[in-house]
Amino acid sequence: NVDTVFSVGTPLFAMLFIAVIGLIIFVAVRNYRKAKSAGFDPLTLETELMARAANSAMLAPEKSLEDKLAELDSLHSRGIITRDEYLQARRDALSV
Repeated sequence: NVDTVFSVGTPLFAMLFIAVIGLIIFVAVRNYRKAKSAGFDPLTLETELMARAANSAMLAPEKSLEDKLAELDSLHSRGIITRDEYLQARRDALSV
């Protein structure tokens, strides 16, 4: 009978709906607390992570050979790397 289906189905649906809402709230609270304990602002976490990814070296375009050699020349002329380090790095850059 249709009345029986509605009389059993409606409370069952309501309980399931409340359980799903409760689960969503539980997960949101756990994520909020985890982000806070990790030192992030939970309300801006996604934006912070996207900004870090955008500024990471992994997403940066690869330097040209000319740029790499110019950087090596600069490091050597400023005394940051020795002549041997300079020559080795230059060989490595040219062998790629």
